[in-house]
Amino acid sequence: MTLAMMDLDVRTPEVAVFVFLAIGAVALFGFLSVATWTGTRQQERESYYKAEMLKKIAEMGGERNPALEYLREQERIAAAKRIGGFRLGGLINIAVGLGVMILLHGLVDSNKVYLVGVIPLLVGAALTVYGFWMGPKAEA
Repeated sequence: MTLAMMDLDVRTPEVAVFVFLAIGAVALFGFLSVATWTGTRQQERESYYKAEMLKKIAEMGGERNPALEYLREQERIAAAKRIGGFRLGGLINIAVGLGVMILLHGLVDSNKVYLVGVIPLLVGAALTVYGFWMGPKAEA
């Protein structure tokens, strides 16, 4: 039995949904691959320029080494951003947890479904505690 012999109607809603989802999946993964490729190229270019700049700074010489000071400063800035990310992520998760708890308590009054909001709340609490008290301290 060939396809021509079968009486298939390809204009059904199921086929339309399948085609829509297939095109969407191809577009999504195409976008992700191009975005990853361009991000990698940009990061490679930044690394190259940074290495060239450090070479020029190191060649200048002098009593103190400005290249090492620059690297230490960049590491300190990166560490501060990382700890700030933990703090912000923790506070956002706490807010999401509270919001989910309030929303679910208003929607489903008979069950204790709202306790699902405790999960992001506790994750946020852990991130916040780490960011403010347990994480590495910033050097002066």
